[in-house]
Amino acid sequence: MATITKEALAQIIANDVKKENLGLVDLHKTRELLMDAGAILLDVRPPAKVEGDNAQEAGIANAFYTPYPKFADSLDLLPTDKNTPIVTGCLKAWFANRVMGYLEAMGYTNVYALDVSIVDLIEVHYAHTNR
Repeated sequence: MATITKEALAQIIANDVKKENLGLVDLHKTRELLMDAGAILLDVRPPAKVEGDNAQEAGIANAFYTPYPKFADSLDLLPTDKNTPIVTGCLKAWFANRVMGYLEAMGYTNVYALDVSIVDLIEVHYAHTNR
């Protein structure tokens, strides 16, 4: 397993400090990232925490269901361009923050965590698509 250097970790933290709210984003900013910046969305809720549709099943553009316990099996879904915006989401941002940190340690530079439940994002999506 690769190790992260003190310098690399310091750079990751410095990048997060530059982000508004340390990279936590609300529904409006998430929509902006998805619709205007071409971000991908990772719904990282464990299967036991998903009631109803996950973000991918809900039809949110560029959304993938990558459950936290199996996240390592989903690495092929990640963009090759490490500057591509990525938003992670779950129910209370716990797993989303963990995955955000993993992605940053892997060299992704434009990673955010949804600061509200991804269920709220799915409901807003359904409201806008009349579903």
